[in-house]
Amino acid sequence: MKTAQVVIVGGGLIGTWSAFFLAKRGFQAILIEKGVVGAQSSGVNFGNLRLQGRYPGQYPLSLRSQAIWEEIGSLIGDSCEFEKTGHLYVATNEAEQEKLEQHARVAEGHGLVIERIDRTGLRRRWPWLGEELQAATYSARDATANPRLVSPAVARAAQRLGVEIVEHACVHRVRKNGDGFTIETDTGLTVNCAAVVNAAGAWALSIAEAFGETAPMFAAGPPQFVTEPIPYRVVPSVQAVSGSVIFRQIPRGNVIFAGYPRTVADPVLNRAPVPPQKTLNGMRNLVRIAPFLKSAQVIRVWSGIEGYLPDMLPVIGESETTPGLFHAFGFCGHGFQVGPGVGAVLADLIVDGRTDTSIAPFSIKRFENDVQVSEKLAHEFDAPASPGRPE
Repeated sequence: MKTAQVVIVGGGLIGTWSAFFLAKRGFQAILIEKGVVGAQSSGVNFGNLRLQGRYPGQYPLSLRSQAIWEEIGSLIGDSCEFEKTGHLYVATNEAEQEKLEQHARVAEGHGLVIERIDRTGLRRRWPWLGEELQAATYSARDATANPRLVSPAVARAAQRLGVEIVEHACVHRVRKNGDGFTIETDTGLTVNCAAVVNAAGAWALSIAEAFGETAPMFAAGPPQFVTEPIPYRVVPSVQAVSGSVIFRQIPRGNVIFAGYPRTVADPVLNRAPVPPQKTLNGMRNLVRIAPFLKSAQVIRVWSGIEGYLPDMLPVIGESETTPGLFHAFGFCGHGFQVGPGVGAVLADLIVDGRTDTSIAPFSIKRFENDVQVSEKLAHEFDAPASPGRPE
């Protein structure tokens, strides 16, 4: 039997950053992870810290998060290979150019500096790009980091501030206990606490549903691969506005690829297999954008288990049914960039009872009614059988 002010369920980016910021503000926290810290989507994602092309209502959170990323080395004592590489959004036709312009205007409305680049400018600055590209926008503030390093590094920093990290313990029961909660795990650990952070990723619904709340979340992940090391020449992250190609090159020379459509994952068996055809399609799409990679050898293929919602927005905030329970799940592939900001916001809510960072669009209450299905859902997934649950 243990006691704490806050128990955080889930040892990914959201959970570890929440633990870190709560400890920074003097709160005693215990983080419980069913496996090992950072082993799920937080540790196997693409590693992009992209500010371009975000949902408009997410910019206050995203910008707060980017400011934290920019100080990560001094905050936690480890840079986690953070690098301000910039992000190049590319278009191949007029419709995609119009989408780029829409994204650019929204980003500029939130204070970002977006550079518009025509076909000639692309060839001059990045001569290795394919001939079919017509235009691009560039954000110099966008960055990358190594997802395999971040969650463990943040967890270590939280531990130095007094957070207890419990791994290999699956939370199988969360119940209300007077003014607080009792957490029980399959290892026999019981913790009494005043507040709970539900940051259990694709497994978070079991906690929400225990308190009468739910959301139409499903599990999936982007197919990814990495090439052998080749001479370093690609500095920015490059993304086709269609989403078919997202790639970056690390200084060691390897090129990392991700692209849509995403692949369905199995949170019960804890598997996220990538069909070989998706890898082949990704290779073909990549060579159209960057022809110099046509001879590069793919050396590893993987995906991860992420939670997705039909409007392609996360759930963030206090429970509508149970004071003291705070949800943060369903990040739809965007959790890496916003993770630090979400942790800071949750610390605000728990310590101060409020936050100055807008999270209104992310309330779980929105699922009490029909939620508009995002066009991104159909665009980024293989033909869904029903809104919010692709086959």
